[in-house]
Amino acid sequence: MIKVNKITKSYLHKGKRSQVFKDISFKIEKGTSVALLGRNGAGKSTLLQILGGIDQADSGSIKSDCSISWPVGLVGGFQGSLSARQNIQFVTRIYHGNNKDLIEEKVRLVEEFAELGYYFDRPFKTYSSGMRSRVTFGLSMAFHFDVYLIDEVTSAGDERFRKRSRKILEERHKTSDFIMVDHNLWGLKFHCDKALLIHNGSLMEFSNLEEGIEMHKKLLEKPANHER
Repeated sequence: MIKVNKITKSYLHKGKRSQVFKDISFKIEKGTSVALLGRNGAGKSTLLQILGGIDQADSGSIKSDCSISWPVGLVGGFQGSLSARQNIQFVTRIYHGNNKDLIEEKVRLVEEFAELGYYFDRPFKTYSSGMRSRVTFGLSMAFHFDVYLIDEVTSAGDERFRKRSRKILEERHKTSDFIMVDHNLWGLKFHCDKALLIHNGSLMEFSNLEEGIEMHKKLLEKPANHER
């Protein structure tokens, strides 16, 4: 279970504090996958980063009794001067120490998925966006989590990557839950059970996914200045 209690997040921009959301609370039970909805800039990715420990809320608390991934496909955590192989080795050591067998296993899994050839041992900063997507997605799937945070992964890369990533997500969904951002509403309907909708810095919770999606569509019909 994940229990979020009154978290607030803001950023300082040009001397002024801009609030992303305020005092939002929700609970996600085990066995439930959630669609995270909202207009671009509403704070969906920020919330995922807070849940994944990449960012911190200004206030409030998050409690869980399950393992939660970092946002799947996150590029920001990769060191540009290191190769994909070296980045994967580094991350694996954080989770598993210097277990040589596990390190080699994770590297092999990502190398097979990414299909980069000799680029796998070139600096990460030299990769195209598509190459980065394959490596970061592969690394996320190389580790098992109870809950995966998925942010627009299936819309990145070429069609071959999208098909392969969707297939892997379908398999992983048999044993894990998702908190998912995806402009492809079909993907949300396929994987998710309920919806959380961020609007004007507040959060609406829908136990019925279709109702959440319909509300999201109605809000999108309004001019952008209706958003915070």
